[in-house]
Amino acid sequence: MKFPIIVSITICCLLTTCSGRNIQIMSAQNSNPLLCDVETGLCQLPGQTPAQPMQAQVSPEKLLRVVYFTDPICSSCWGIEPQLRKLKLAYGHLLSIEYRMGGLLPDWSYNSGGISKPSDVARHWDEVSHYYDMPIDGDLWLEDPLHSSYPPSIAFKAAQLQDENKAVVFLRLMREQVFLQKKNITRWEVLEVSARAAGLDLTQLQTDIQGRAKQTFEEDLAMARQWGVRGFPTLFIMNPQGQKELVYGSKPYATYTTAIEKLSPEALSVPYEKDWHSLFQHYGSLTAKEYSILAEMDRNQAEQALRQLAAMGELTVFSTKNGDIWRLNNR
Repeated sequence: MKFPIIVSITICCLLTTCSGRNIQIMSAQNSNPLLCDVETGLCQLPGQTPAQPMQAQVSPEKLLRVVYFTDPICSSCWGIEPQLRKLKLAYGHLLSIEYRMGGLLPDWSYNSGGISKPSDVARHWDEVSHYYDMPIDGDLWLEDPLHSSYPPSIAFKAAQLQDENKAVVFLRLMREQVFLQKKNITRWEVLEVSARAAGLDLTQLQTDIQGRAKQTFEEDLAMARQWGVRGFPTLFIMNPQGQKELVYGSKPYATYTTAIEKLSPEALSVPYEKDWHSLFQHYGSLTAKEYSILAEMDRNQAEQALRQLAAMGELTVFSTKNGDIWRLNNR
């Protein structure tokens, strides 16, 4: 099976972090797909221009269809987890969300302006972590780098063949492995841990990874090309009348709700329980940024509350050099 080779992407030369420090990024013609543009919130593909998506096909049970193009190792996609998780709680009754894999890193068979090996990405991931306030440990690329994002993408497609909800949990767990635990999610022994935790049938998963999932992954790649997807995250939001809104890159929560309101002015969010136990029962693990957004509380107060809960034995914490993640003790 032959996959397209990503050669270069177009991003800004100089970006600014939330702390005011400058992030030095390679020039437009000499960039790597893993060097995401924090200013636009995008991990971009080469030479792509936006195209109109196909006619909206909205589930009769839902008001709006969301097609989400992403990749397991897309740092900007990890950056929108807080917004996406809140969107699911507040508008999940209206949204049918489809996860599509985009193929961010086929392999390292190219030399792109000095960004030709995994270690070149390590510092960038650390800087992106601070910008999005989501823990990412770039030392992965120094200790056990991935050769491609295709194996975990195909594994996700295999999980979807079993159960859509379990597949989304599986994707989240893979991202925790790669961004926080510095695990190489191209390896089966690593994927197996997340797959078991997500409740997937491991034997069937292995079978589909070697079979049907490769075809469904290729279909996602073809769909991304047809729809003119230039990078990740890209979300197409569509209503039954064929109207569409595009949310391109990592954006504030209000950007997503504005798109929903444009397509469906009658759409209303629903209240959800914002206490710590309810949120952790629903999602299992949360970063401080995620908890602050979901609980609608000050970021510093959110982290302090999480540390107190951990001290009381209610939560366990996994710490990285760039931030922590908390989990219910019974998870």
